[in-house]
Amino acid sequence: MTTPKPNDPLHGITLEMILTTLVEEHGWQELGTRIPIICFTENPSIKSSLKFLRRTPWARKKVEELYLRSNSTNSVSRK
Repeated sequence: MTTPKPNDPLHGITLEMILTTLVEEHGWQELGTRIPIICFTENPSIKSSLKFLRRTPWARKKVEELYLRSNSTNSVSRK
């Protein structure tokens, strides 16, 4: 018997993985432009951003949405 696959596209992807990928693809300055939060614009770091995003659901949602949009764009352009 096989277990059903989850419908959540972020299943198994940590917030740290999401943030690291976005920083590598866009850089902190672009992230701060797209999602204007202080942890991306003033002295940004993975550690401080993770702390903020874990406490702030609306900001985490925006980061996850950007990651999903970026991933869908990248997967289409790779084909």
